[in-house]
Amino acid sequence: MSEKRPLDIAVISDVHLGIYGCHAKELVQYLDSISPKILILNGDIIDIWQFSKRYFPKSHTKVIRKILKMIGNGTEVYYLTGNHDEALRKYAGFELSNFTIDNKLVLEVDGKKHWFFHGDVYDVTMKNSKWLAKLGGKGYDLLIILNRFVNHALEKMGREKMSFSKKVKQGVKSAVKFISDFEQTVAEIAVDKEFDVVCCGHIHQPLIKEMKAGDKSVVYLNSGDWVESLTALEYSNKQWNLYQYPVTKSKVVLADDEEELTDWDITRTITFPKL
Repeated sequence: MSEKRPLDIAVISDVHLGIYGCHAKELVQYLDSISPKILILNGDIIDIWQFSKRYFPKSHTKVIRKILKMIGNGTEVYYLTGNHDEALRKYAGFELSNFTIDNKLVLEVDGKKHWFFHGDVYDVTMKNSKWLAKLGGKGYDLLIILNRFVNHALEKMGREKMSFSKKVKQGVKSAVKFISDFEQTVAEIAVDKEFDVVCCGHIHQPLIKEMKAGDKSVVYLNSGDWVESLTALEYSNKQWNLYQYPVTKSKVVLADDEEELTDWDITRTITFPKL
């Protein structure tokens, strides 16, 4: 593999280790390709809601081992809790060397005040109907499994893959409104707290966007997920970039103990202007 890319900060969220839809092998390859000073795990890394002893393959364990190796090599790792790993919230404030568990993180980066947190605390469904959210999580996992079978068949026929989840989100007005409302709510709170940049996960919608709240603005970041989008946020050279893992046939890995190398030249990085 080529030399690791140095980064000041890397942010990943919504990995959902422990469910069938998690792209753990691709995530291991991504983590192998970077050398960040700070790694922020912004919630829902382990899906404790749907955790089962019957399903936690080697590739999922490799993600944990890779993160532990990065800690051992000196990377500062912050594990920020989300709703699917909320059981870890009782350990908020735990620190061991360069590893920290918490619910939120505030960093000053190149003179800009950054606020990192998962985002579920501003989700009305999570606050008022947790059982409904958990039921929806199981349905989402089944949808992803079905989607994989369909995409496998489409690939065999030489046709383009499709995302059931994205079509549902784009086609249902209430889903589109929820995402828009979530982003606007987060932006308004960030402005009120006088942050320059706010970074969330939770809604699985990768984005870098300057948002208005009254007569002020804030840069809103969302790291996406490693179920469908396969995205991460990267900070280097005083700017944020949205990284997306390459979607190619060559990246498919057939066995847990066999890793195929990916051509990192074909990765897509969406660059945001300097803050």
